[in-house]
Amino acid sequence: MSMLRLLPLLMLSGLGLATPLVSSAAAADGTPLYWRDPSGAPRWSATPMRDSKGRDYLPVYDGDEPSAAPKPKAAIDPNRKILYYRNPMGLPDISKVPKKDPMGMDYVPVYEGDDADDGTVKLTPGKIQRTGVKSEPAERRPLTILVKAPGVIQLDERRVSVIAMRSESFVQKIADVTTGSRVSAGQPLMEIYSATITSAAADYLSTIQSKTTGGNETLGRGSRQRLVNLDVPELAITAMERSRAAPVTIQWTAPRDGIVLERNATEGMRANAGDVLFRIADISAVWAVIEVAERDLGNIAVGQPVMVQAKAYPGRRFEGTVKVVYPQINRETRTTRVRVELANPDFALLPEMYVDAAIDIAATDTLLTVPESAVLDNGSRRAVLVDKGDGRFEPRAVKIGRRGEGMVEITDGLSSGESVVTAANFLIDAESNLKAALKGFATGAEASGNSTSRPDQSHGHAGQHP
Repeated sequence: MSMLRLLPLLMLSGLGLATPLVSSAAAADGTPLYWRDPSGAPRWSATPMRDSKGRDYLPVYDGDEPSAAPKPKAAIDPNRKILYYRNPMGLPDISKVPKKDPMGMDYVPVYEGDDADDGTVKLTPGKIQRTGVKSEPAERRPLTILVKAPGVIQLDERRVSVIAMRSESFVQKIADVTTGSRVSAGQPLMEIYSATITSAAADYLSTIQSKTTGGNETLGRGSRQRLVNLDVPELAITAMERSRAAPVTIQWTAPRDGIVLERNATEGMRANAGDVLFRIADISAVWAVIEVAERDLGNIAVGQPVMVQAKAYPGRRFEGTVKVVYPQINRETRTTRVRVELANPDFALLPEMYVDAAIDIAATDTLLTVPESAVLDNGSRRAVLVDKGDGRFEPRAVKIGRRGEGMVEITDGLSSGESVVTAANFLIDAESNLKAALKGFATGAEASGNSTSRPDQSHGHAGQHP
């Protein structure tokens, strides 16, 4: 009885079931070899029985079993010249004469023409289909390349104002404005008494009301300029000109729309010249100062578009442009600061907020590109497999450039329109390496002169496998 016929019975033995062997004579006179589960489950019995549902096990006769006879060898083509025989398992072991491996498998003949010297690898259509080989032509296309870097939101230095006294003054009254309040240009902030400002206001009014100097524009402009030099708000000067009366206190107003960052004024306090009482910043436009790695600095230029995302607003993007590349490298982080100006009309971006930026450094012209999966890169060698058609594939060294969106630029070694393998290329590469190795072994075997040995001996081996 063949081993294949005994297999079900041996499996039954492993399950602890009674497995009396069926003799060859019994099998010959029509007795079933064994009985199998009617549901197709891997269960057998040496005697008739029923399953848990009461169904009879099915008898298996000698003719029902698949043949265990070995498959016939592939016919040798007498019209083609055999160069050598290779190991059927793909091992680097060849022979100049027919032979078998330790498992009894015949070595595979390699014919003249299958081992072409043009460096190509030839695969059968069946092997191409089984391995899932896919090809795609190299094309010239615009390449989107993004440099990503972290950053921090900062105030636009040109949109920050301070209110500081230019003469000794006293704060008489403060409006309902605190740190963090949003104010508008011209909104009252406080009332100030200053002897210097009051004196200048009286002098200006007397000049423009005097019968002697009232018509002298030069004197009037000079007196008015004194008030301007003391930083008196324009609204306060206009109110004096309308009322023709010098006020005791001056109403100080906000110079711009913005957020109160600092409020140092307190009612009744004395403010000396130069003391900052308020600091106001307009955050309708802000800066994103991002840290770009030194290796990417050569690709950054003023005017490039930038996409900024804040961690506080997932999914929302803020668009801006590169305005300044700071001329200094951070010694510790090896990064350079890049300033991006962003519109912030709804004040969503706040100072010191962390953001992630992506700078688009794509070239303005089209580039020859292939999918990244097409490039075989071992660190020192970069290559692609060119699909030559009819199952032939040529390994070719290439030089690569920039990468972006799953594509890589090819700067040398490939032409537009040539198809490259994008899937299962590592399998073809392994086949190519194996082919090169076998050719080397074949050359060594021919040089050693071992071409007259018996079929049961190994000749031209790279190494004997037990």
